[in-house]
Amino acid sequence: MAADSLLDVIGGTPSVWLDRMIVKRGLNGRILAKLDYLNPGFSKKDRAAKGIIEMAEARSDLRPGQTVVELTSGNMGTGLAIVCQLKGYPFVAVMSRGNSIERARMMTALGAEVVLVDQLPESIPGQVSGGDLAEVDRVTQLIVAERAAFRADQFHHAGNARAHFETTGPEFWRDSGESLTAFVDFAGSGGTFGGTMAALKTFDPEIKGYVVEPDGAAALAGDAVTRPAHPIQGGGYAMADLDFLRDVTVDRYLTVAGDVARDTTRALAREEGIFAGFSAGANVAAALELLAGPEEGGVIGVVICDSGLKYLSTDLWE
Repeated sequence: MAADSLLDVIGGTPSVWLDRMIVKRGLNGRILAKLDYLNPGFSKKDRAAKGIIEMAEARSDLRPGQTVVELTSGNMGTGLAIVCQLKGYPFVAVMSRGNSIERARMMTALGAEVVLVDQLPESIPGQVSGGDLAEVDRVTQLIVAERAAFRADQFHHAGNARAHFETTGPEFWRDSGESLTAFVDFAGSGGTFGGTMAALKTFDPEIKGYVVEPDGAAALAGDAVTRPAHPIQGGGYAMADLDFLRDVTVDRYLTVAGDVARDTTRALAREEGIFAGFSAGANVAAALELLAGPEEGGVIGVVICDSGLKYLSTDLWE
């Protein structure tokens, strides 16, 4: 049956077993990859964008026709561009110039106004640091005040994690045949991990949860931040605290180096035919590490967060 709107096809993405990668590495266990790069905006953030806007509407926090503003690395902005366009809200995306230009072009094509913020003088092009994100946040706050806008506020708005609680978690449990033993996720806002883990715990309280951060920027784990700049766009901002992680158990924090994430993303394409972005590579690399250690013989869920099409201007596909 045809959907009435693109909004109706957000979520419900297929999942696939990464058995080829497992066999090639001689590991014992399985990895179930949820292909959220097949959402309309090519990323998992479509779920959160829809969740935030619909919760804001239900609570009357968002007026008809009011401008929506949000900082983004590109994926949340793309999701919000789609949702806001279909619902009649002007949308302004505020993004660091350190993110790939494909993201800005896609948001513009979808009807968003895109404001690009210069990186800090010491920042590395293509690698967004916590300081860069703070500058994007400062500009976002100014625009919200100037336009009397609604801020989607993905790092704090409950609609983010709620979307994953209601959709991603149950989908993982169903797609795994109720066999999942662990979930691992690269931390951006923390909404995917927080919402998905909260849902999975309702099915099996023994499921383990692992949070991934970039090597050298593992602030959530309590480590000293020695390399705040890294190529894994969309997270790893060296924040020591995330709202959505406070009420869920993190069994262990893992780190993945940028080159390992890059190599694993390329391996995903070659070995499984999955053309994904950096953070998906980080997730799979962490899952492979777990199967070689504490989760040997287990069944680990990972999200393929976004599409490799968003990284063609980076060194990911050189």
